[in-house]
Formats: sequence, C-alpha cells, structure tokens
Amino acid sequence: MDLALEQARLAGARAEVPIGAVIVAADGTVLAAEGNRTEELHDPTAHAELLAIRVAAAKLGAPRLVDCDLYVTLEPCPMCAQAISFARIRRLYYGAADPKSGGVDNGARIFAQTSCHHRPEVYSGIAESEAAALLRSFFQDRR
Repeated sequence: MDLALEQARLAGARAEVPIGAVIVAADGTVLAAEGNRTEELHDPTAHAELLAIRVAAAKLGAPRLVDCDLYVTLEPCPMCAQAISFARIRRLYYGAADPKSGGVDNGARIFAQTSCHHRPEVYSGIAESEAAALLRSFFQDRR
C-alpha cells in the first residue's frame, strides 16, 4: 500500500485526484504502479485501477490477472470494480471508503450482484487514514 500511496501523491502533484493503484503478482513482483491520469489524458476512464490493470495485463500478455492482487488507495468506483472482476484479480486491498461513488462496499456493490462472475477477496481500511487525508487535503486546496 505504501507504493499505492506514493502513486496517489504523484497524481495529486499532477493536479489529478490523488488515487494510486498497484498490482502485485503472486510471487510479490510489482507488475504495475499507476495514479489517476483522467485530466492529463483527457480520458474519464483513466482511473488508477484501470491504468494498472492495462499495464499488468500487457506485461503478462493475458487479459486475466489470476493470482494477482490490487492495492488501491480509495474504494474502487463501479467501473473499476467491474474491471477488477473481468480481470479476475485475486485480492483487492483498498484504503479509504467512498460512500458517494464506491462500487465495492458502498453504492453499486458490484461484487454482490448476481451478474458478477468473479468476486475477489476484499480487504478494506488499509492505510485508510493516510489515504483519506490525501483526498481531503486535495479537495480542500481546490475550494
């Protein structure tokens, strides 16, 4: 999660919402470390999770990231949660909850839907206070 937090800080420094994501293989190898790039790429889908999934899938040469774990600083939105399911991520670790736009434990609860074909193990609250502080600070500076 430390690497995901560093990616979140880097995203914030680029004037992106400070969210970072890291994908780790079963042997502990970091396959991808990304931060949000929606503003930079002019792409509403350039969330940290999606960017990390794309990089990891390209590295492995496969569309499924079986036995890989995803660390992300904020609860994934519904779009990212669905991509996590499609990618067959083994475990999801996230920091701060997102009561407004979350898609895992809040909001749409993608993994709880009967139409969801793969449900990763989910661990929430990892470095939650630091992840939440990054987001609070970012949005306070913009007000």
